[in-house]
Amino acid sequence: MNGCISTERILAKLDEHLHKNDYASAERHLLYWLGESSGAGDIRTELLIRNELMGLYRKLGRESEAIECVDAALQRIDEQNIAHQVGAATTFLNCATVYKAFGKAEQGIALFERARAVYESELKPDDSRLGGLYNNMALSLVDLGRFREADELYKKAIAVMEQNEGGALEVAITYLNMATAAESERGLLDADETVQEYLDKAEKLLEDFSNRDGYYAFVCEKCASVFNYYGRFMYANELLARARRIYGQ
Repeated sequence: MNGCISTERILAKLDEHLHKNDYASAERHLLYWLGESSGAGDIRTELLIRNELMGLYRKLGRESEAIECVDAALQRIDEQNIAHQVGAATTFLNCATVYKAFGKAEQGIALFERARAVYESELKPDDSRLGGLYNNMALSLVDLGRFREADELYKKAIAVMEQNEGGALEVAITYLNMATAAESERGLLDADETVQEYLDKAEKLLEDFSNRDGYYAFVCEKCASVFNYYGRFMYANELLARARRIYGQ
């Protein structure tokens, strides 16, 4: 019965709930389809739903439910012997991100490595999914004080995203991650010159980007807090105002 459930419809309805910040309805929706896909033996859809639930519970700070999703997803991958598939690798990535979000970065590194092995084997070198993997894995490595490895992965992420149309926004986010990593490694005063260099690069990318749509607004909001933290208050306020204009607020 694989493939009998329309994932497009599931995700479209999920987006409706999330757009309204109706997280309770989003959870009910996902749990319903988790039961349906599991009962139908539709492993692909079941894993997709578990990945979405991981993201939802991570966003809501519900650690126990998120970890339960991680454990269940990993068990299903092992049962089906599909760890070599790209979809399973994406699940490894999401599971590792859950661990990072709840202060368990060390537990996530092995999962990042499993995802990396599959992605680097199966995806083209310019695939944006590789950039996302490198970025997220680097964030966990920074948490663990493994700064040299994190820096190498941030640079790999930039090299990938620079090849993607619209990837400049992801590069900007990576530069801000690198600024934070430099401070974590060397302290704010000693890292100040490096931090300012990364902030300048991120700002230029944000200013030069022409397709100012909803995702651009989201990135502006995400980046504003970093610029604000490092004392660039006027630019942070401009990014927030820019996002509001795009959203029509």
